Amino acid sequence: MSAGTPFLLAPLDAEHARTAFRSSSELLNRYLREQVTQDVRRRVAACFVALADGQRIAGYYTLASASLLLADLPASMSKKLPRYPTVPAVRMGRLAVDQASQGQGLGGALLADALDRAARAEIAAFALMVDAKDERAAAFYRHHGFIALPDSPFTLFLPLATVRRS
Repeated sequence: MSAGTPFLLAPLDAEHARTAFRSSSELLNRYLREQVTQDVRRRVAACFVALADGQRIAGYYTLASASLLLADLPASMSKKLPRYPTVPAVRMGRLAVDQASQGQGLGGALLADALDRAARAEIAAFALMVDAKDERAAAFYRHHGFIALPDSPFTLFLPLATVRRS
């Protein structure tokens, strides 16, 4: 996070207060309270949190390895890629901001951090992908340059080469 923001970004750990987190999605709240530590322990997801006031979670996101079917990508992109059935990707599985921290740009800052983290990874990945839960979420990702898959408008991706150039 940039200097001057009231948030500290860190990997989730047992000391972080998860029970008080309240986003506008009960599904995302429940995941943070009940499931995320198991996913991290099993290495099926990594979770990063924005902390306010020490240990209070103001927002979070998760990352995991994934792949995109080459045939699902727009033809203008797929023709430039090797003819493998899939291309490697990083999936941002969840992104949520506590209601008390909404309207401060934290969602965009968390997304920027996820993109930077995926672009800097030593393991190759073509894109960061997301599955938007609804049209509002899809619009958020499109606003940040993500491209919807032609046949799946709520599955969006951003080529990481784009992130590395900016």
